[in-house]
Amino acid sequence: MHSFPLSESCSLVIDQGDLTLAPVEAIVNAANERMLGGGGVDGAIHRAAGPRLLAACEAVPEVTPGVRCPTGEARITPGFLLAAKHVIHTVGPVYESADVSERMLRLAHRSSLRLARANRLASIAFPAISCGVFGYPPGEAAALALDECRAESRGLKEIRFVLFGAEMYGVWERAARALLTDR
Repeated sequence: MHSFPLSESCSLVIDQGDLTLAPVEAIVNAANERMLGGGGVDGAIHRAAGPRLLAACEAVPEVTPGVRCPTGEARITPGFLLAAKHVIHTVGPVYESADVSERMLRLAHRSSLRLARANRLASIAFPAISCGVFGYPPGEAAALALDECRAESRGLKEIRFVLFGAEMYGVWERAARALLTDR
């Protein structure tokens, strides 16, 4: 685990492990637009939170048929059996190209951070949104996710990234060092 000062009042923590155990007020779920569970991080969060999470997600109104959370937006539910009191569900883009996908991945992080602030939360933990089956190149995703977090850190005390596996952890840790060196 590495910790970096992101701003005067906010720390950035890069950690490897299980997002569902993160010691924060909210964890971010890399959800799909239906918000009804799935594989990867989404499935792990739903399993750890218990069946009431699915019921809470089903209660989120659809904005169009089959879509509760459009790509780039975020929704919040209780965390139920999780260590975190809340789950912020966001949908990252399926990677097409940097030109096409960057704006939506930035927006997914920004929407999550703004929703955390709107709910007066001080700490949040993210996975590597869109880097699994959605195919976003991890190095590109890490750089822009961390840049967006730096820009949107006001009002938060801790922004944490909990990565699965040593390789993904290394990508995020290197991106954090590069970002904080560029100040």
